[in-house]
Amino acid sequence: MGNSPVLLTVDQVSLNFGRVQALSHVSCDVREGEILAIIGPNGAGKTSLLNCISNFYKPTKGRILFEGRDLTKTKPSQIAGLGIARTFQNIALYTGLSTLDNLMAARHIHMKSGMLACLAYWGFAHREDLRHREVVEEIIDFLEMEAIRKTVVGALPHGLRKRVELGRALALEPKLLLLDEPMTGMNQEEKEDMARFILDAHELRGVTLVLIEHDMGLVMDIADRVIVLDFGRKIAEGTPEEIRTNPEVINAYLGQEHI
Repeated sequence: MGNSPVLLTVDQVSLNFGRVQALSHVSCDVREGEILAIIGPNGAGKTSLLNCISNFYKPTKGRILFEGRDLTKTKPSQIAGLGIARTFQNIALYTGLSTLDNLMAARHIHMKSGMLACLAYWGFAHREDLRHREVVEEIIDFLEMEAIRKTVVGALPHGLRKRVELGRALALEPKLLLLDEPMTGMNQEEKEDMARFILDAHELRGVTLVLIEHDMGLVMDIADRVIVLDFGRKIAEGTPEEIRTNPEVINAYLGQEHI
């Protein structure tokens, strides 16, 4: 991945909440086609960094460039349209809607029909809706969600809700996908399924991934590179093997035992 173009650049980003410094001069690149994992103890600033990338938080200092565009000067509502999607640590779905409708909701950024055409539902609007439904149905097949396509999301167990959230993010057709602890609360079988879907999204759909995950076995298996945060500072960056044997990482995050 070292020769791949840089898709995202985080340049000396700091984030303060009053006197609390969540991030301190964090810099890193995300290269096109890679899986970059961000690890660190609770409170290290991992989710804060994703929130800065998606412009949910405005950095106190620094820049974040996506394909050369400064995201810190971009409206949060425009981020998805640039090709950045994310999932959340705490699931954020429309719990009163079906799986199908949740995925269709993500297609709004690709819809070009005006309000009157949509209300009339004829001509271009009808053809456009059919194309969006084809995309959504393909994702439902891809994530093996046929059995729950019409099920109200609020009635689904936690593991399937996480899968729906991944599907909704993929429905945006992102270039860069930010995954915030996608396997939290899952049993081993559900984790294995989710890992397979994440790898398939990366390999078959060409999505670049930034992953926050506490399952170190998974991180070391699938990540191309790993960044380690501690108290808002980047203390290490390298391949999984380099991180596995880094003394500062072992001391700050992993304890005295190697992964």
